[in-house]
Amino acid sequence: MLENCRQTTEHYLSRARVNPGTDLSLFPFCNLNRAPAHKVLLKILLILAAAACIASLSPPAAQCQDFVDQMETKGRWEVEADHITYNDETQQYTATGNVVITQKQKRLAADKVIFNREKMTATATGNVLFVSEGDRLTGRRLEMDLDAGTGTLYNGSVFTKEKNITITGDTIQKTGKNTYSIEKGLLTSCKIPDPDWSITARDIEVTLEGYGFASHTAMWVGDLPVFYLPWFMFPAKLERQTGLLIPQAGYSDTNGFEFNQPFFWAISENTDATFYYNHIENRGERLGFEYRYVLSENSKGTLMADWLDDSKIDDGTPEATEKWGYAGDNAIRPNHDRYWIRMKANQQLPWDAMARLDLDIVSDQDYLRDFSDGYMGYDPADSYFASEFGRDLDDENDPVRTNRLNINRTWTHHSLNADLVWYDDVIKRELRDENDTLQQLPKIQYNALKQPLIGDMRGSTVLGSLDSEYTYFYREEGLTGSRIDIHPRLYLPLRMEPYFTFEPSAGFRQTAWYIDGDRRYYGEDRQRYKHRELYDLGAELSTDLNRVFEVESGRVEKINHVIIPKLSYDFIPETDQSEYPYFDSTDRIEAQNRITLSLTNLFTSKSAVPGAPGDKTEYRYNRFLRFFVEQSYDFRRRQDNEEPWLPLYAELDLTPAELITLHADAQWSHEEEQLISGNLSLRLHDRRGDKLEVEYRYSRDYNESLYLTAEIPVTDRVTLFSNYERNLKTHKDIEKGVGARYESQCWAVEFACVNEEKDTDYMVMVELYGLGQLGDRLER
Repeated sequence: MLENCRQTTEHYLSRARVNPGTDLSLFPFCNLNRAPAHKVLLKILLILAAAACIASLSPPAAQCQDFVDQMETKGRWEVEADHITYNDETQQYTATGNVVITQKQKRLAADKVIFNREKMTATATGNVLFVSEGDRLTGRRLEMDLDAGTGTLYNGSVFTKEKNITITGDTIQKTGKNTYSIEKGLLTSCKIPDPDWSITARDIEVTLEGYGFASHTAMWVGDLPVFYLPWFMFPAKLERQTGLLIPQAGYSDTNGFEFNQPFFWAISENTDATFYYNHIENRGERLGFEYRYVLSENSKGTLMADWLDDSKIDDGTPEATEKWGYAGDNAIRPNHDRYWIRMKANQQLPWDAMARLDLDIVSDQDYLRDFSDGYMGYDPADSYFASEFGRDLDDENDPVRTNRLNINRTWTHHSLNADLVWYDDVIKRELRDENDTLQQLPKIQYNALKQPLIGDMRGSTVLGSLDSEYTYFYREEGLTGSRIDIHPRLYLPLRMEPYFTFEPSAGFRQTAWYIDGDRRYYGEDRQRYKHRELYDLGAELSTDLNRVFEVESGRVEKINHVIIPKLSYDFIPETDQSEYPYFDSTDRIEAQNRITLSLTNLFTSKSAVPGAPGDKTEYRYNRFLRFFVEQSYDFRRRQDNEEPWLPLYAELDLTPAELITLHADAQWSHEEEQLISGNLSLRLHDRRGDKLEVEYRYSRDYNESLYLTAEIPVTDRVTLFSNYERNLKTHKDIEKGVGARYESQCWAVEFACVNEEKDTDYMVMVELYGLGQLGDRLER
């Protein structure tokens, strides 16, 4: 007998089917992002299998001292107990009193553990607790047959940390290699023993990579049964699996009742698809699908498409436009056949090149505004593409949709971009006799950043940069042709340390055009080939002033203030360019003769980080204020007896604390003595959860709008939220939304009402933590 001992051993089981050295963290637990409830059960059953591994105490020697020696030599298992005995006749080890067996992040505790080496069985009794990476298994008794790979947990419960799910049962059995059984099972994410909601079943039989069967299944809210199935079958795949996903339902004044049922198809390990059936009471049946593939970290793509045979149209009558159209777009929508196809893809190419594809094809100018939310809506698609590909969609109100294929190769100081760009003007395509939308097929750019040509960046040297482009312009009706534009530039930085830096520069621009196609768009007597040469001059004079202020205010110790004044001059001679074809702004380079003075202020604080480990003091640096102001004087405008002072521009970024963020910019016209543009963005939040966001956008000739969103936690369970958007120029509200959310420990419910330009939506969302949510919610 060995008493009060702490022992360590390595177990090599020649007869056991489960190797105790196996790292159970590598088990292929299923991805629960889209999973229904039964997939949570599968992970819980695998935890039970993990407990079998750690219960396998099989030392290779018959003597206790050899047992100790092996444990100390191999050093993988740790056993703690008040008493450990070994019986030669029964080849049985018995550990009693505060038994704790650990291996890395796995821990089994019990009042008593018996291991029979001959029969390869293990039994843990009394306050059984098994913990693995946050998951917990508890019960009165745990029996394991290590040869058969089976076991039974009595009066047990299993908790999985990933989804905060608990499952209990009178018996939880591993009956075979891939088969499990549960009697009188209960599943919930609420606190036991009185859960707010639960799912129960009398008997559950599961075969991994096969199917599960449950009898007498019920959904409970407290003690009240709300749903019952006498028999239920579900797929028991560990990987992504084909099946129905949670549906969405809603109601709006325009569309009436809506129901959207998705179906997920796990095609292969790296491809899947989702199909949607969307019933819209007042419009018809809308069908859609998504296809996703991943070839590697840098090669992936997603295609989305949906179609609707709309029973309603906007034929231009006031009644139809009021109900089914938008008066502001000045275009009717006479089509019943409506669709939207969008796709983004990235593809890694040889020689470190990257290809990117963007598709956005829509049937009419109203479609994206009509269907902005829900599974197939514009808002979720825009958020998904921005998150997964770093590229968002054109604004939902823009009738011109961008379709692009880009091939890019980037070096340290150089880049090559080749584009095929097709701008799809929906209104011109569907409603006009002629479509003169300009396309770029292709557009190829080679650019070189400013870099040393003579010497190096550390001393006075000659620097150079290059911008170059070839574009073929195509349109169905109108002028077409090719253009090459090459613009090299030389810089001569002169540094008078530590006082100032002076950098003069000179550039030369060569542009050539060749016009093809119908001459009536360009002139019968004009040459097809044209070229243009321009030079430009520039200079910059700058310095920086720096001072560190000692501060005795809370944790802030010092503030560094940097002032960067810069004076720049730009000159481009005036030339007559009327003889050249016109495709875009590059074909008309405006003359310049102006001087610009700018001033940048930067404030950075240095503060000690509280609670830093050890005696070493750690510091946090926060650039809490940036103020930039710029003023230009145009000599050409003075010669033309116009106001020479261009609009004054200012920009402010302020982050005085983690809870406040402010950005503002504005332009002031000296000639008109008024503000011509201004933007303000303010975000306030606190640790309690209160949030307030304000955005103000003003452009004198275009728009003036205000957007507000707020969240207020009234209690620790109830949160009120609201958003508001208004067009201040037309004095019309764009969107108003209010809602409330109630959160319990294991569930939440959310109600919202949203009034848009011509419709009111009512939204209800119920979420059961660990399982998912049913319904739609207000974007905020």
